[in-house]
Amino acid sequence: MTRAFVAIALLAAASAPTIAAADETGISFWLPGTFGSLAATPQQPGWSAAAIYYHTSVSAGGDVARSREIQIGRFPANLTATVNANVNAHVDLGLLNATYVFATPVLGGQASASLIGIYGANTTSLNGSLTGTLTTPLGPLPFSRFDSISDSVTGFGDLIPQFALRWNAGVNNYMTYVTGDIPVGAYQSGRLANIGIGHGAIDAGGGYTYFNPQTGREFSGVLGFTYNFENPDTKYQSGVDMHFDWGASQFLTKQVQVGLVGYVYKQLGCDSGSGDRVGCFRSQVASIGPQIGFIFPVGDMQGYLNFKGYGEFAAENRPAGWNAWVTFAVSPAAPPPAVTPTKHVITK
Repeated sequence: MTRAFVAIALLAAASAPTIAAADETGISFWLPGTFGSLAATPQQPGWSAAAIYYHTSVSAGGDVARSREIQIGRFPANLTATVNANVNAHVDLGLLNATYVFATPVLGGQASASLIGIYGANTTSLNGSLTGTLTTPLGPLPFSRFDSISDSVTGFGDLIPQFALRWNAGVNNYMTYVTGDIPVGAYQSGRLANIGIGHGAIDAGGGYTYFNPQTGREFSGVLGFTYNFENPDTKYQSGVDMHFDWGASQFLTKQVQVGLVGYVYKQLGCDSGSGDRVGCFRSQVASIGPQIGFIFPVGDMQGYLNFKGYGEFAAENRPAGWNAWVTFAVSPAAPPPAVTPTKHVITK
């Protein structure tokens, strides 16, 4: 069972990529739920790949709707108004995560490098009214307008490279990582729906996993922070974000894993830049949900299929709802245990 668990640790880690979704308009570079169970456990050296389907359905009103109106240029700079509107988004993403785990230790730990590509679709709509006062050369004028806007886009997202180090000490496992966003995905500042985020970002953090192969119990937590660069199209710079992803599971057999997953996301720094017309606009959200995983052979490789879902709550200045992940990963199988030759005792 120990060998099976070590193999599944690699697959679970490969199934948790760092991906970008666009704290401008209340959406962060870091996609909460990126890391899960066994995040810090060692992996098998060599190449592995994970194919991931991600779906989310979220909505928001109030200041989030107002910020979207400002971003797409529908809120005049000389308008003081109350926004009574709702934003709804449905996103489907396909991700391919290629990872290489180095056999040679780095700083006494195990190093890995990965690159994630994204392709998907985003459908977003905004419906509601703006009521207020428009400042003109002739003086203030009453203003009222009802908006019904819908946008859809299908295309490639940004590229996400990542480097990680992992260390093992019995049932205790530690990891650190650094990742970032290369903004090459489908993005237009005047469009309500996007796949890319339109700006670069750097994210780094560390994690811990308690894993006992004898009992099959584990708990993992990863804490990270995001620094966002200014969006060159909107002149808007999102503040520093903090995120904590966690997972807890029990292996019922060598092949079946069940448990819970969750995350807490909170923006620590205020937004800024000459294009910031919404103020500090710090966002937060939390979530919890179930997970189940299956391990099985794929030729001479090891396969892993994982399902997990999250229901969000305690959201502020950010769209919230639910999301689901389906991951299929393939990696090198754990080597068989060394066989100790049998010693024959000869007596006379």
